[in-house]
Order: sequence, then C-alpha cells, then structure tokens
Amino acid sequence: MKTSNLLMTGVMCLALFSCRKNESAQTGTISNEKNPVAAVPKSAINRFIREKLVDSGYFKWDMAGNDIAWSALVQGDSILSVGYQPADFNDLSHNIHAIDLNSASWKEAKQQVINLIVENEKKDNPALTEKEVVVLSRTKLPSINVKVSRMATLKSLRNSKLVRYAEPIGYGVYMAGKVPDGKVGVESTLLNFGCGSNTAEPGLVAGADYTNITPGAKQSWNYAYHNIPQAWAKSTGSGVKVMIIDTGVSPDQPNFGSLFNQGSSSGRTIQKLVTYPGGTPDDLCGHGTSMAGALAAPRGTSGSAAGIAYNSNLVTVHAAENVVILSQETVTGVTNAYILGGDDPDVKIISMSLGTIIDVSVIIDAIRYAYNKQKLIFCAAGTSNSFFGSFIGVIFPANQPEVYAVTGMKDNLTDRCGSCHVGSKVAFTVVMEKASNGHLALSTAMTGNDPSTVGGSSVATASCAGIAALVWSKYPSYPKDSIVARMIRAASLSQHKSNQFGWGNVDANLAVGQ
Repeated sequence: MKTSNLLMTGVMCLALFSCRKNESAQTGTISNEKNPVAAVPKSAINRFIREKLVDSGYFKWDMAGNDIAWSALVQGDSILSVGYQPADFNDLSHNIHAIDLNSASWKEAKQQVINLIVENEKKDNPALTEKEVVVLSRTKLPSINVKVSRMATLKSLRNSKLVRYAEPIGYGVYMAGKVPDGKVGVESTLLNFGCGSNTAEPGLVAGADYTNITPGAKQSWNYAYHNIPQAWAKSTGSGVKVMIIDTGVSPDQPNFGSLFNQGSSSGRTIQKLVTYPGGTPDDLCGHGTSMAGALAAPRGTSGSAAGIAYNSNLVTVHAAENVVILSQETVTGVTNAYILGGDDPDVKIISMSLGTIIDVSVIIDAIRYAYNKQKLIFCAAGTSNSFFGSFIGVIFPANQPEVYAVTGMKDNLTDRCGSCHVGSKVAFTVVMEKASNGHLALSTAMTGNDPSTVGGSSVATASCAGIAALVWSKYPSYPKDSIVARMIRAASLSQHKSNQFGWGNVDANLAVGQ
C-alpha cells in the first residue's frame, strides 16, 4: 500500500513537473541572469549582417544569436518588435487578415507575453510598470513594440511558443550612422537618401526627352518602350484606385491638389494620408511626389508631364521620412500604411518604392494582411547607395513572395539602370534610363509645371503599378492574379523568365488588349 502510494505520488509529481515544464516552454521563463559586461560592437554586428546577406541573399534577426540581437537592441533605441500568437494557432500567414485580436485566446496570449516581458525587466527595475514597457500595441496585427534592456528578456521571448519574432526594429538607423541621444558624432547622409532632388530639370529637349501631347502635356520619352501611348487609346486607368506608400505629396504642387482633374484627366479622386508618427500628409522629401507624378499625374493643359495612369484615383500615404526603412517610426508608418490599403475596399494596387536590407517581420505581417485582402502589391527591387551595396540583390520587402519586385533598365534593353538591383526575385522591368547620356524618366516636381526627372528602381516600380492600373481599368471584374497574368503574357521575357530581370518589360498595349 505504501509502495503504491509512493508510486502514485511520484507519478503526480512527475506529471506536475512535466506540466510546469510545458507551461514554461510555452510562456517563457523569468530569469535573474545579468546582462553581458559589454555589447558586441556595431562594426561586428554590421559585418555579421553583411555576411548573411552575401551567403543567403537576405537577413532576418532570427539568424543572429542572442548576443548579437541584444547588442543591436541596446545600441539602438531599445525598441523590440514582438509578434505573438496562441501556442496552438496554425497558418497565421494565410489568416492574419481574419483573426479576432479581441477574442479570449488572442488577448490571453498577448497578456502572457507582456507579463513575461515586464517580470523579466523588473529584475533590474522593480518599480517598472506595464505602461512603461509597452510603447505600441497594434489593433489590427498581433504585434507590440516594447522597451527592453535585459538579454534575459530577449532570450525568454525567443524561447516562448507564444512569440513569433522578437526584433530590434530600430537598429537600422543607428547601424547607418545615427547618433544616440546625448552622444556626439556625425550622422550618415543616408538618413536623407532619396530626398531633396525633386526639382524641375533644366534643358529638357522636345523630341528627345519628351513628346508634346494634347491638350497641353508632356509624354516622357520612356513611355514608347512600353507602348503606353497606344494603350491610352483603350485605357487611362479610370475607376482604379492606387495607393502609393512613400514620403507623401507636396502641398505646393497643384497637380496633386486643385488641378488633379484637368485637361484629359477628369472625374477622379485623390486622398492624402499620413501614417508616419507625428507627420502630416505633406512631402518634405520629394520622393513621394515624384512617384505620384510617374504613376498618376494629370494629362493637363499647362505643360506638365502626364502620369501613366492619368485617370486613376490616387491615395498618397506619408509613411516614411526617406526611402530607406531604418527607424522604428518608419517601420510603424509603413506597417500602418499597408493596413490602410488592406482595409480600403476600393484600393486595387499598392506601390511602394521604399526598402531596407533587413527583413522586418511586422511589415511582413502587414503585407500579408493587404495581400490576403486581394491587393496587388509592387515594391522596388533596390537602388544602390552606401547602405544598399552592389553585393545585395533584391532588397526587403521586394524579396517577399506576396509582392512583385520591379527594377529599371536602360533603353538598350539589355542593361539594368546604373544603380538598379537585379536578381531572381525580380518580376518586371521598366525602361527609365538612357544608355547614351543617363537621362531619366520625367515626373512631377515639388512645385510648378516644368517636369523633374527621376531614376532607379523607384520610378520603375511606380511606372509598373501605373501599367497595372491601365490593365485593371480595362478588366475591372478580373481578380489580381488575372491582371498579373495579362502583364506576364505581354512581357518581353514571358517565354523565358530571366534570373535577373524576371519577365522583363511589359507591353502595356498588348496587356490591355483590344
């Protein structure tokens, strides 16, 4: 009898231990472990990231060990992006648009993750409160931003079955040269990359750089390479709403204000939104205005350059401070912009000419949210600078399977543009640079009617989105996959997809059809 009781007690203890162990593995542990004496230097972190980019073609923080991830966190803004889910939930990528974050299981998972973070952080600061830790709680995505300083917290999150990712999303801006508060140093010029150049281009020559078209507009020289003028006889983008996620649009450019409807452009709408924290819809950079110009500028009467889909409806979103997704503020802006696009039933196409070298999981969440709501998404393959080195192929998020990556080509139809990235993830190309003199595609300047010029994979992406709008306007009942199929069949490499240039240049006239 005693033996039986002892055996039963042992079994119960073992079961209890097993349950607690399973619960610990699911929710994570609270640890007294101290932080390392010193962080891994940024130079070593950056070298590690570069090596992974060379070896794998991409970088995600789950490739890094706890020491590197924590060192990036504390040498940045200490903001950790944490994705959560109930331990027994499967296939979130296909269902992220349909989950109910207010249901009991999702609320419980979120609170357990928050409790885990707070209790771990309290080991160094017993007075710490949840309000001080959670700096952002998203309402449409299962993700939070938290302020974290302890490696033990990061380790526990990474070991929890409730946690999908835990990433130092603000490191990019410090990696690139931003100086932390209270320290002296020189910031990188990358923090303004892509900004400040959207002014009228002097010396443009009729017949070479543009063609004068009715009623009083200019047609960029590169449109002929995609048979866009012929496509205009059948479709100009009417009835299709396109969202541009970028740096906003200039408040001083009436072609995106009171003159959005003029000449051959009529009956359409423009919305100017902002998701960048603390921002306004206004473009302080210039890049967003140039993207809007290439895609949807009016075919007007004052000598400005006409956009490809000059009768499409347009939504401009100020989501970033420049074209490189570096700061956690820009991550938030871009994430929220995709949510806006996903939630607007009238938005058909989303075009974004922003990117970075580090995959950001919360942006992936947002892209999947929009993709699952049947949005057709185009992203820039990448434009080289000191951050996007030539050793990198297609950058994030153009490297994601839910989007179509676009890059630029020269008018010799064989070479990529001088700064454009190529690779196996590229879907389409757009001619936007002259091989003979480097002249670029026309667009809309920050003020006035004299055109500016713009290059890189940025303008290629906005242009490709414009072509898609022409096609969708002709076939409004088609699903997005059918629109893409028409573009592929009309592309220069449709029979033999290239490992560098995808399906190539789309013949807009052929894609639109009869």
